[in-house]
Amino acid sequence: MPADDISFRPACPDDAETVFKITKASIAGLSRGCYSPAQIENWMGERTPRFYEALIAKGGMTVCLRNDIVIGFVDAEPGEVTRLFVLPGAAGSGVGRRLLDIGVAEARRGHSGPIRLEATINAEAFYRRYGFRSTGRGQFSHGLGGEPIEIIHMEL
Repeated sequence: MPADDISFRPACPDDAETVFKITKASIAGLSRGCYSPAQIENWMGERTPRFYEALIAKGGMTVCLRNDIVIGFVDAEPGEVTRLFVLPGAAGSGVGRRLLDIGVAEARRGHSGPIRLEATINAEAFYRRYGFRSTGRGQFSHGLGGEPIEIIHMEL
C-alpha cells in the first residue's frame, strides 16, 4: 500500500469553509470527555466560514493536505500559535506535530520572545510533548464563542 501523500501550503480564500468544518469536526471528535456536551455544541458560537476568510487573509495560516484533501491547519502570528486543528482521523498520525513545527516557525518570524498558545484540555499533553509548558489556566480568548471554554496557557 503506498504511503499517504502529505503536503502543506498557505491557506487560500477557498479553504475557509473547509477550515470551518475541520474546526467543528476536531472539536466534536477530540474534545469529548474534557468538555461538556453543551460546551462542545456551542463552542463555535456565531462563527461561520466568513470568520475564517478574514483569518486566511492575514496570511499566517497553513493547511495540511493528505492526498490533496485538507485534513488540518495551523494559524500563527508573531509570538503566538493561535489555532491548530486536525480531523479526528488524522490525530496521532504526526500531522499535528508537523503543523505545529510550521506554526512555531511562523510565530518566531519577527518575534524573539517565548511562543505562546492557548491549549484545550484535551490537547495539553500534545503540546507538552513538543516542549511547551503550562503557565496558567483561563478561558479561550480567540474569536467568537459560546459558553466559556477552559484552556491552558502555555509557552515554549
